[in-house]
Amino acid sequence: MGEQATIKQATGPAGRDREQEMPIYELAAVGAAACWALTALLSAGPASHLGALVFNRTRQLFVALLLGLYVLATGSWRELQPDVLWPLLLSGFVGIFVGDTLLFTCLNRLGPRRSGILFALNAPMAAVLGWIVLGEQLSVAAMAGIGVTFCGVLLAILFGKRRNQLHHWETISGPLWLGILVGLLAALSQAVGSLIARPVMATGIDPVVASMVRVAVAALCLTTVSQLPMAAFKPKGALTMNVFLQTALTGVIALAVGMMSRCT
Repeated sequence: MGEQATIKQATGPAGRDREQEMPIYELAAVGAAACWALTALLSAGPASHLGALVFNRTRQLFVALLLGLYVLATGSWRELQPDVLWPLLLSGFVGIFVGDTLLFTCLNRLGPRRSGILFALNAPMAAVLGWIVLGEQLSVAAMAGIGVTFCGVLLAILFGKRRNQLHHWETISGPLWLGILVGLLAALSQAVGSLIARPVMATGIDPVVASMVRVAVAALCLTTVSQLPMAAFKPKGALTMNVFLQTALTGVIALAVGMMSRCT
């Protein structure tokens, strides 16, 4: 799953400079959303082939390794002091381990279009949670935007396609209500994970370091769960080189590029 940097208002020249930087954050948010949308399409095949948990574990391990190598090479791991480490670990557990696993479960049930639309609710959820928990202000325009987003998601889920336009990705596996519930829980988990990490990101920590910690804890949890003797946690199909490359690509786009964009 996104995180929006908390921007403090300032007066004088410094405040004006800060205002001039605002498009950077907006563009980063748009870029992160584009990464997630592309990932939903690329993930449909390998996630269905491997199963949600195994697919997510494979991509998390790959990206954790890449980010870990960068952090070690640059020495930016020194930024990981205890006061920022524990919130990032908790954020990774809730937002990535729980959130992404639910997201790809929803993807396998409802397809990339519906799951992506449901996951888009993580942004308004994060805004509402920030208002409730952190005391952030919500303008009338922001509240109206949240309402419009919710109505748009509802309409897109229920009436997004005509029967004669159905693609095989539009096939619903199991009850529609259950897939929607899983998707909403995925969005909520992502929003909660973002909320936990938001104060840490406001300190100016390197986004790559923060992403590495969050992805690493998710990879560790997924690897642990995959050792349980339950069929649901085992691979549905073989991890071929082609499937691995597709899985790795989704990890790079969503977890490396997308996550660092939203942490910026």
